[in-house]
Amino acid sequence: MPYAITQTCCNDATCVKVCPVNCIHPTPDEPDFGTTEMLYIDPASCIDCGACADACPVDAIFPVERLTAQLRPYAEVNAAYYADRVTEPGDPSPNFHRWSPPVFHRNIPSDFAPLDIAVVGTGPAGMYAVEDLLLHTNCRITLIDRLPVAGGLVRYGVAPDHPSTKKIGEAFSRFHTHPRLRMRLGVEVGRDITVDELAAEHDAVIYAVGASSARSLGIPGEDLPGSVPATRVVAWYNGHPDVPGDAVDLSAERVVVVGTGNVALDVARILTTDPNALAGTTISPAALARLRSSQVREVVLLARRGPDAAAYTSPELLALLQRGDVELVVDSHDPQIAATIDAAAPGTKAALLRDVRREAVDWSAPPRPGKRRIVLRFCSAPQEVLGDSEVRGLRVSGDVEIVAGRVVRAVGYRGTELPGLPFDSETGTVPHEAGRVRPGTYVTGWIKRGPSGGIGANRTCAQETVGSLLEDAIAGRLRKAVTGSLRAR
Repeated sequence: MPYAITQTCCNDATCVKVCPVNCIHPTPDEPDFGTTEMLYIDPASCIDCGACADACPVDAIFPVERLTAQLRPYAEVNAAYYADRVTEPGDPSPNFHRWSPPVFHRNIPSDFAPLDIAVVGTGPAGMYAVEDLLLHTNCRITLIDRLPVAGGLVRYGVAPDHPSTKKIGEAFSRFHTHPRLRMRLGVEVGRDITVDELAAEHDAVIYAVGASSARSLGIPGEDLPGSVPATRVVAWYNGHPDVPGDAVDLSAERVVVVGTGNVALDVARILTTDPNALAGTTISPAALARLRSSQVREVVLLARRGPDAAAYTSPELLALLQRGDVELVVDSHDPQIAATIDAAAPGTKAALLRDVRREAVDWSAPPRPGKRRIVLRFCSAPQEVLGDSEVRGLRVSGDVEIVAGRVVRAVGYRGTELPGLPFDSETGTVPHEAGRVRPGTYVTGWIKRGPSGGIGANRTCAQETVGSLLEDAIAGRLRKAVTGSLRAR
């Protein structure tokens, strides 16, 4: 029986490299790599060897015959990717996928001198850069993070009920004890050491500091008490040291989450999950205690666009559809919403909602008693957060007022300026060319490309940045460190 890739796919292509028959696509050298929601195994080509399952860092790959009821739809999801695939001329079999010719993007001299490199940030972006450098060069690395615990986005950004996704942290942590790496936790660039001092102590510095702040809605009332960014909610339930355990008030019956990305779905899911089901996860004990006394009965996911253009991925929506403890509802306020869902092509995001109950919700009334529910309201743009001393509702397009006691703003993350580095305030990123800010200074991850792509997208991003660094080193463009590095402190 063939294998299938499921919901927790991280897209880092580890599985692609170990497949002996080239049946996992898209591969990093194919045009749609990084644009698909996940990777897919061709059931007609898979030889059932299991190499991909052994290599997968997030336990996303299983034999089709062993898929649970919740994961069974992924057998069809994988097969559907290949349904319209055209066999290339000359291929000996319709089940064979042509291998690309080998390409060598780097040529490192045999006498390449060891470099002292600092990597700032212990999340996926920084760790993919560390992995590349340690495995393919003789560099010595100082790994720096402002927090007292390593992990970055994996530790403090992945929802606690996604333990398989968090497992990728184990793949990264094996490098923490590498003999050519030294960890310096609790060190903040800009507070404990400047950009210039760090540059003087190392031959090169890679900044992988992510995008930790929240984008603004730009509407009146969004700073009222009771209106919080999703970044704070995510940090709260993950026990981030910067966020106190009482940071999120759950005394309201209805919470409106503005946005429908995967983070918005994470927030809605955590706020409506039975706390007993979260007790065995990595959720913050303080957050779990608050959830046990939560008054939240309904979470509204507010989307500017229609169900065919929602920001969440199909795997995350599929997981939400599988829940039996929460009712999922589509607000039918606009006839075009139902028309879009009913006319959607099979397998699309809109089509996945075809069997979800539709209801014309009375937003002036409190949530109905009974089972907790999540309501998807499409084609509604937020206009104003209502309230005097605290949130009492949200006005959306069409002059509709949604009565709610809390608003969560889940419209994206944004990079923060780091003193000493150039910064584009419009995009929230550090200007660069292929990761190169200037010879000796580099960026990778969300601070480089903006908050786009999941965990695995950082692998190819880091490879590009490391390639630029090595190119500068070989060309003699790096300034040699003139003082002892942080490793000596």
